[in-house]
Amino acid sequence: MTVQKMQQKLVGEIKITPAEVRRYFKDLPQDSIPYIPTQVEVQIITLQPKIPIAEIENVKRKLREYTDRVTKGEIDFSTLARLYSEDKASAIKGGELDFMGRGMLDPAYANVAFSLQDPKKVSKIVESEFGYHIIQLVEKRGDRVNTRHILLRPKVSEQELMEACGRLDSIADDVRKNKFTFDEAASVISHDKDTRNNHGIMVNTNQHSGITTSKFEMQDLPQDVAKVVDKMNVGEVSKAFTMINEKDGKEVCAIVKLKTRINGHKATIAEDYQNLKEIVMDKRRDEMLHKWILNKQKHTYVRINENWQKCDFKYPGWVKND
Repeated sequence: MTVQKMQQKLVGEIKITPAEVRRYFKDLPQDSIPYIPTQVEVQIITLQPKIPIAEIENVKRKLREYTDRVTKGEIDFSTLARLYSEDKASAIKGGELDFMGRGMLDPAYANVAFSLQDPKKVSKIVESEFGYHIIQLVEKRGDRVNTRHILLRPKVSEQELMEACGRLDSIADDVRKNKFTFDEAASVISHDKDTRNNHGIMVNTNQHSGITTSKFEMQDLPQDVAKVVDKMNVGEVSKAFTMINEKDGKEVCAIVKLKTRINGHKATIAEDYQNLKEIVMDKRRDEMLHKWILNKQKHTYVRINENWQKCDFKYPGWVKND
């Protein structure tokens, strides 16, 4: 994340005009024109099965036990996080999230995290869209806070999953019978808050530019969705299936509709301008970062272990022989 933020800071001001994009590709040999892989637009409806109260209480009981053990000095919070937290990315670091601003955190989590004062104490149980947490303060710096947490997610029973999938299969049948449209069903029924106000259309966000589009290459779709879409015809509505929501890690039931499929083809300005613009942008970014690193090498000194000094570096010149 640190590297990506620094790169974004360096290249964030790059602007590309349509004329520049046309000039770049005008004189390219035919065999150098980019090939655009097959792209699809997909609509989705999800249902989050209702979790039994007993399961939620079980999760809270475990978190209260962890809090008691830490408070009594039996074990470190970080050790419990490594053993039991279901946020795997932070668990390997003892539950630590590193410094984050309020806007980078779930609102419910942020409210508690920024109110903590004593690093030795453990917060009350916090419910967020990701599950249930207990939080411990590591350090505050201005408008940023570093916390560690333990996350537990209540488990959905097979019975609840089956009932949710059965309901979605009925909805899919009604859409096929033209009782209402997929768009209408998504707006009223879907639990996916990122798509339900957009007729269920899934959105693909470019990690470099932040630009969003409704078009996905197959490898960019969530794996569970891609497996279903791969065998579908345009306009077809799938049977219900289960998937893991990539955003919050919860298991949900879903149906999808393949809205469009654009088969792989040689790029053209008329049809693929956004893709071609990204190619030019990437080239400009690489050039700018290359120049920046070459300049930094002139007055930046790093220690390189002697076992690595004979490696072929992407940027030669780090090792200087006097």
